[in-house]
Amino acid sequence: MYVRIVFVLIFGLLSSTAFTQVTSQEIDAIVQKAMDNFTVAGVAVAVVKDGKIIHQKGYGLQSFDGKAKVNEHTNFGIASNSKAFTTTALAILVEEGKLSWTDKVVDYIPEFKMFNDYVTQNFNIQDLLTHRSGMGLGIGDLMFFPDGSDFTINDILTSFQYFKPESAFRTKFDYDNLLYLVAGEVIHRISEKTWEQFIKERIFVPLNMDNSYASLPGWRCCFHSSIASHS
Repeated sequence: MYVRIVFVLIFGLLSSTAFTQVTSQEIDAIVQKAMDNFTVAGVAVAVVKDGKIIHQKGYGLQSFDGKAKVNEHTNFGIASNSKAFTTTALAILVEEGKLSWTDKVVDYIPEFKMFNDYVTQNFNIQDLLTHRSGMGLGIGDLMFFPDGSDFTINDILTSFQYFKPESAFRTKFDYDNLLYLVAGEVIHRISEKTWEQFIKERIFVPLNMDNSYASLPGWRCCFHSSIASHS
């Protein structure tokens, strides 16, 4: 979240000075202002223009109670930005002809069950990603956050039948996390690789993202489609 805030501020600066080159000193100033305003211990910032990195730098400390400084290689958990990696992974499978966006989820995960039979039988791959399932905002998040629960991916796949819908299927946007775990399981069943393996081999390695990781040490495998560490 902190990195995103800084990015938005920098993007605004770049947009307002479209015909001039933003200096590193100007970026330093706006990053420092964002850190002060949002009480952030440290961030790593990279600015890319016309395919070239024009600025990369770490600011502040890795934690409020430590002395280690942030640099351009410091890893940060990117939380729900990992959803973009899940969607990209599915797009790779679509491009390879192994999957269609309109394929039914139950064709790949027969035990997947929603709150009624119609939704279960018509829920497709796109529906896993678009937050229009009919379930309420953040439903089921306590199954995996905060850390300490013992729910498995198999528990999650069959949990949706117990969640009372708050709107009709595909009619209302309500942000959801659990269905991205299901999307990660679709990737696993088609590719026969874990979500982490697929992301590393098909995205990180080709892009030379050799300082990025698909999971954080100690986090259970059933979180695989919503967590990544990236720098």
